Amino acid sequence: MTANLDQAVQGLPDRYPGPGGAVAVLRDGEVLVRHAWGWADTELRLPFTPETMALVCSITKQFTCALLLDQFADPAALDDDVRQALPNLRQPPPSTRELCHNQSGLRDYWALAMLCGAPVEGRFGPDDARRLIAGTRSLQFPPGTRYSYANQNFRLLSDIIERRSGQPFADQLRTRILDRAGMPHAVLNPDTSHVVGGGIGYEGSLQDGFRPAVNNIHWTGDAGMAASLDDMIAWERFIDASRDDADGLYNRLSAAQTFRDGAPASYGFGLSHAPLLGRAATCHGGGLRGWRSFRAHIAAERTSVVVLFNHMADPRAAALDLLAALFDAPAVPAMPVEDWHGRFLEPETGLATWIEPSRDAVQQLHFAAQPEPLTSTGTRLWQRDGEVWMDRPADHIRSRLARLADSRPAPVEGRFHAHELGADLTCVLAGGVSYGAFSGALGEGAMQPLVPFAPDIWLLPCPRALDYAAPGDWTLHFQRDASGHIANVRVGCWLARGIDFVRATGQGTATA
Repeated sequence: MTANLDQAVQGLPDRYPGPGGAVAVLRDGEVLVRHAWGWADTELRLPFTPETMALVCSITKQFTCALLLDQFADPAALDDDVRQALPNLRQPPPSTRELCHNQSGLRDYWALAMLCGAPVEGRFGPDDARRLIAGTRSLQFPPGTRYSYANQNFRLLSDIIERRSGQPFADQLRTRILDRAGMPHAVLNPDTSHVVGGGIGYEGSLQDGFRPAVNNIHWTGDAGMAASLDDMIAWERFIDASRDDADGLYNRLSAAQTFRDGAPASYGFGLSHAPLLGRAATCHGGGLRGWRSFRAHIAAERTSVVVLFNHMADPRAAALDLLAALFDAPAVPAMPVEDWHGRFLEPETGLATWIEPSRDAVQQLHFAAQPEPLTSTGTRLWQRDGEVWMDRPADHIRSRLARLADSRPAPVEGRFHAHELGADLTCVLAGGVSYGAFSGALGEGAMQPLVPFAPDIWLLPCPRALDYAAPGDWTLHFQRDASGHIANVRVGCWLARGIDFVRATGQGTATA
């Protein structure tokens, strides 16, 4: 086992190339692996070590929830604070727990920022965040009925904790959680343009070269923490040391959760509940431009793994490599390729969906932000009476996909306005080619070539964004009035669905 694990560790830099990284594996509270390689700053030749500070990104969310539970035994005590933070919401607001479990129904604010014209390398500060969140008027689903990742859920939580206590969130995080877990160097690092300790995050590849990534976002309880590998080892040891305490902090964080109808939920209190190599695990990944991270805890095996990269390789895949070597476990089998790939519309979300075999002949689903290889767990597709059905237990969605005609949509031109966001979608023909761009209070988005999908449906690519996880392709579903003219367009991606842009007066007629 040790030889397999050592071999897996030594193979990581080749399998996941980049400037630097660090990994740890723990079992029974003891450290089996504590290893780092490469450079925290390639130009200054600053080594990446177990003490190097890295942005852990969305792993922050579980620490925000830990602070919440440490101060409020019943999160419902903050429900009125959530209501006050969304003064323009015209629907029943989510509860505090639904924020913690990503069941709020809020559209992710980093995705909405792109609809408001945010430039990819633009600055996004606390005032921008408050304005975008406070302007929320509608939800994309009733709270507690579905799962959808929304970073501002946890920004709201950290803001409410700070306002309730009258003390800075960073100070409370330090004294009540990080010190208690023995993480002396971990810290809230809200301005991600600079990382405490001087480490650099990189974008690029071996083929194109690596360059420092640009981050100009202010984060708080959603993704603002920095920590070293040694800090994260201390967190995993704290988890193991409190494993037999039913009221222990991590046991409360990792408790099973449900949706409002009682169906099991696979996300709660900033933790994903997902099987890893057939073993129940609580885990979370993180990503900002230039930084990727992943940690997982398998309680039944008393095993933890941590991966930190200062580049854009996949830390979850690296963690699975280490766990597979430790457990001598086979890979999860893929679903066989069926002869029913095609183009569809998912009726509840209104998102363009398509199925195709990938290069390695594994069936691949395009629905959320990234293509998903279909495995024997998680998302499932099946046929019934010639219709294709999709079951996504994690999202609490089961639907019959509406098959679309495989023909090119008519070009569209015009300007469309989303009143809730104060944002515009502009579609133009340039030399016979269709382009589109969003604009609003955050700037003028770059024109992107529209991708034809089906009659009256185009895709507007968004491959890069303020956040690391770009929204991907926006579905533009153009709607026609009784006379056959385009009246509005429904815009959505997995992170932000069902936003109506209405045709500006005298604009937006279809071109045959």
